Amino acid sequence: MTTTRLTMAQALLKFLDAQYISVDGVETKFVHGVMGIFGHGNVTGLGEALERSAGDLVFVQGKNEQGMVHAAAAYAKQKNRRQIWACTSSIGPGALNMVTAAATATVNRIPVLLLPGDNFACRQPDPVLQQIEAPSDYTVSAADAFKPVSRYWDRISRPEQLITAARQAMRVLTDPAETGAVTLALPQDVQAEAYDYPDALFEKTVHIIDRRPPSVEGLKRAAARITSSKRPLIIAGGGVHYSDATGELAAFAEAFGIPVAETQAGKSVLPWNHPLNLGAMGVTGSLAANRIAAQADLIIGIGTRYSDFTTSSKWAFQREGVSFLNLNVNGADSAKLGGEAFLADAKEGLSALHAKLSEENYVSGYGDGEIAALKEEWDREVDRLYAAEHPDGLAQTRALGVINESIDPSSVIVCAAGSLPGDLHRLWRPAEPKTYHMEYGFSCMGYEVSGAFGTALAEPEREVYAMVGDGSYLMMHSEMVTSLQEKRKITILLFDNHGFQCIHNLQRGNGSDGFGNEFRVREEGTGRLTGDYLPIDFAAHARALGAKAYKAGTPEELRQALAQAQQETVTTLIEIPVVPGTNTDGYESWWRVEVPEVSTSAKVTDAQREMAARSKEAKPY
Repeated sequence: MTTTRLTMAQALLKFLDAQYISVDGVETKFVHGVMGIFGHGNVTGLGEALERSAGDLVFVQGKNEQGMVHAAAAYAKQKNRRQIWACTSSIGPGALNMVTAAATATVNRIPVLLLPGDNFACRQPDPVLQQIEAPSDYTVSAADAFKPVSRYWDRISRPEQLITAARQAMRVLTDPAETGAVTLALPQDVQAEAYDYPDALFEKTVHIIDRRPPSVEGLKRAAARITSSKRPLIIAGGGVHYSDATGELAAFAEAFGIPVAETQAGKSVLPWNHPLNLGAMGVTGSLAANRIAAQADLIIGIGTRYSDFTTSSKWAFQREGVSFLNLNVNGADSAKLGGEAFLADAKEGLSALHAKLSEENYVSGYGDGEIAALKEEWDREVDRLYAAEHPDGLAQTRALGVINESIDPSSVIVCAAGSLPGDLHRLWRPAEPKTYHMEYGFSCMGYEVSGAFGTALAEPEREVYAMVGDGSYLMMHSEMVTSLQEKRKITILLFDNHGFQCIHNLQRGNGSDGFGNEFRVREEGTGRLTGDYLPIDFAAHARALGAKAYKAGTPEELRQALAQAQQETVTTLIEIPVVPGTNTDGYESWWRVEVPEVSTSAKVTDAQREMAARSKEAKPY
């Protein structure tokens, strides 16, 4: 056996540089590069290796550890999980900054490789700067915080441990059913220690992603569920995209007359104007999708994790005896809602079901024109909201209409939190797959700008728009600077509604008078945040960072700003003041939040009684 003497950090990069995946015979280099912020704990280990031994791996300098991991996750999501970035940080606070983004990736089933620096394994200089000392367990460090949010976690305490740990990391990162954040904690001394690594570790490795076919019996059971139903509804999740199954989904729905509703991750699997596309499902759903869901006798979930927003807290499906058929590669997701687990790749499963149901001449039992009538009614409602005027200024739904009508249909919009996800899920009209990029598994504020940068890295030929509220922008906009540094233009559409208005609406809808959610000056006398709105100039802030910037307070100004932004060659921000509370709501959906049983406010106790009554209508499964 031949060997090469390398430091652990050098060996890790050499290994990552040799990893490829193959899907349907198409081979792709799996690890595109490393995003990093250096500090003690990685600068003289992994940092030195990146400086001199990176191979073909690209290095991108992050500006915030959480932001760079969001960018890496967005890149992998846009690439349908077929190419990733690794992310490196220092120990302590630098490492902990990545934990939120690790959870975001794991919840969304998106692969990212995290390489946080860690304490000295030898403990000679113990305790070091930024080290957490846990008296009850001295082996614990900040890196242990990644355990509950990682699909695989390991600590490389000796350089030779890398051999097995790196291979296990690849196993999880490339597994469609198990993927998520993978964390390899790297003690700062071990990164620099040398070992005679077997050359076989660095040979080109192709991880073949075999599409999981359905079992013979599983296919029979799935077909039997469908043929016994008259009013089935497909709920399409992100797994349809990741499997490249949009064509198979369209063919399946058309062949058997089955309408389709979309989750946030699944939106754009069908064009918005496809006759069987009912639009958004659930709490942020369309009237058409929610009405059909309420009377469906079979829910066919494809590649969805059935979050509470998708199921309206398990209240959406009201028909007595409604059953579930869950096509998914993930066993846990396929077992949800007490459904029939149909374990298979979405593309393979849909193709097999299509052939089976064709043999049995199945067709759904929806009445003539029923789907078309509901869809037409919903389209008119979207048209109304897109045209809505408000006496106090620009309504949020009006702004979205102008944007949707103005930008190129091939552009990608990126969003994550606040009131925008609800409006976009209901109202946005995508014409092409993968043009709607929503992180709503974790709804992590601060993802939007970072995610747009990662999406632009993945698809540099497309225009990419970050849809972000002022609250989320203030939480994290650091990777705007990275986009300028990397010359990857994004356009940030900043909706300024003076605070956390989504939660403000939720608060007031459950009996509150509104407290602590608007960006107001503290008022003399009351001591509360009830004074004037804070006068924040977001356009000026963006210009100060080197971006181009515009302000648009009317539909005409917004159209003009969008046209000008399209001509810009660098990252551009458009500040869009919108009237608070002009977002969408309702459409025969419900979301469970807990309201106090005891309050000095009668409005709160009334809201609690209403919530408790609706909770009794929700299913327990």
